[in-house]
Amino acid sequence: MPQYNPPLRDMKFVMHEVLNVVDELKNCPAHADVDEDTINAVLEEGGKFASEVIAPLNLSGDAEGCVLDKSTHEVKPPKGFKEAYAQYVEGGWPALSCDPAYGGQGLPVLVNQGMYEMLNSANQAWTMYPGLSHGAYEALHAHGTPEQKTKYLGKLSSGEWTGTMCLTEPHCGTDLGLLRSKAEPQADGTYRITGQKIFISAGEHDMAANILHLVLARLPDAPQGSKGISLFLVPKFLVNADGSLGERNGIYCGGIEHKMGIHANSTCQMVLDGAVGTMVGEPNKGLAAMFVMMNAARLGVGNQSLGLTEVAYQNAVAYAKDRIQMRALSGPKAPDKAADPIIVHPDVRKMLLTARAYAEGGRALSTYVALQLDKSLSSSDEDERKACDDEVALLTPIIKAFLTDNGWIATSHCMQVFGGHGFIHEWGMEQFVRDARINMIYEGTNTIQSLDLLGRKILGDNGAKLKKFGKKIAAFVEEEGTSEAMQEFINPLADIGDKVAKLTTEIGMKAFQNPDEVGAAAVDYLRVVGHMCFAYFFARMAKVALEKQNSGDAFYAAKLSTARFYFAKLLPETATLIRTARAGLKPLMELDEALF
Repeated sequence: MPQYNPPLRDMKFVMHEVLNVVDELKNCPAHADVDEDTINAVLEEGGKFASEVIAPLNLSGDAEGCVLDKSTHEVKPPKGFKEAYAQYVEGGWPALSCDPAYGGQGLPVLVNQGMYEMLNSANQAWTMYPGLSHGAYEALHAHGTPEQKTKYLGKLSSGEWTGTMCLTEPHCGTDLGLLRSKAEPQADGTYRITGQKIFISAGEHDMAANILHLVLARLPDAPQGSKGISLFLVPKFLVNADGSLGERNGIYCGGIEHKMGIHANSTCQMVLDGAVGTMVGEPNKGLAAMFVMMNAARLGVGNQSLGLTEVAYQNAVAYAKDRIQMRALSGPKAPDKAADPIIVHPDVRKMLLTARAYAEGGRALSTYVALQLDKSLSSSDEDERKACDDEVALLTPIIKAFLTDNGWIATSHCMQVFGGHGFIHEWGMEQFVRDARINMIYEGTNTIQSLDLLGRKILGDNGAKLKKFGKKIAAFVEEEGTSEAMQEFINPLADIGDKVAKLTTEIGMKAFQNPDEVGAAAVDYLRVVGHMCFAYFFARMAKVALEKQNSGDAFYAAKLSTARFYFAKLLPETATLIRTARAGLKPLMELDEALF
């Protein structure tokens, strides 16, 4: 069975030594009193819950899966899941970053982000049951009526009820403008909703007393396309005026998707048969309201792959230190044994270091984005709120796509370290690979994220958001440019920053002539920008590690080694990506489709 040890030392390093989050939050009245000890204590206790309560359920849950009773439409998650969720609720974990006005603890998003990284490492499938509840909470907090907030937010904050997002349908996938679900207005101000939704994570289960479904549907007179979509709150059980549960609503699970991974999460086909719902936000503007939840989910999916990258790395390292195979080419390293441990072999180290670097770079980037999200939500400075909101918008597709791409690479490498044993379920590695592959697809495929980054977030405002972020990088380069010890990190960072600026201009000029050029370059482009972000944060981490390398703490020497590996072995991927992005549209489109 795979093991998991929460990476608390690295989490604290990123938060307190690199990002200085306590000082950064001083301008946020809601978080001005949060101190380092509080953050650390929460993470330490959260790590215990993740490693001791839900990690032991990961392997068994994957083997057991979920069971649908077709006669009652009820779904039973694997053994132990319901009991673990009860412990989660009892510990107050759902309320971490929720508004105190609705029973929340009011802690920063970045603390919740750290908690969820550990939960995802321990058991991604279990974590998805409460995971979407926070997105549902955020959507209602931003767009719900006072009555909806009073009736539902406290239940979501406590974890007594969970939430889902019901978007896609069998015929439309990501193109939600094609959805057909209908909402008929009723005399009492409610709506009767009919339709079918698919791929609904945690759509049905018995872990919570009620499930609040946020459902996209069309009013009878709605315009065609995405401008004719409204958002509705549809509870599994109707809620009486006094907050007690009423009769079963007309929304139920018609089937469970038999997926490649995350078997222990009930990914459901949901049928709405005249289900009663109330509108969230304004008519025909449901997609904008749902984007609050979708963006939270995209950050969450990046966090899922970060968690998988970390746990796969930990187990591959333990195996590589123990497994003996062949001798090092330079001579025996363990002469007292029949062969050397495989960690002495250069390519095994390359695979391990790739996973390690992608975990550490991903943790730095995702924590930074969570910090910007905290400031965008609660800074007392309006200009700071706007600037941070722009950064979150820019970096969200990178978090989702770059981290999940890297998670797929890292878990595959870690499975490879195990050799033939990597394919055996009991070791846990093949499950990490299967789970990681799904993360690249849902909540908007990584191609959709790439199109969003290049087409909407960058070219859509003539590069304004990217230029602002680029100025931060340029300022750091300028500040550290005279430090001889930093040259090995600063020079490649400055180089990739310049190349991103030139590539962006070049693609923008091509797209002006033919918009399809965006589609031809977007995936490669996002990966280049993702590497620029990682280079920036690895350089910042290296700066701190250099300052403290003589402290006697081996952590800093390890951080420098990982940073050097990243710059030498992973960042150079951008040379190929820039070249393929520049190759443009023609090689993709000149073959007649009849000849495929």
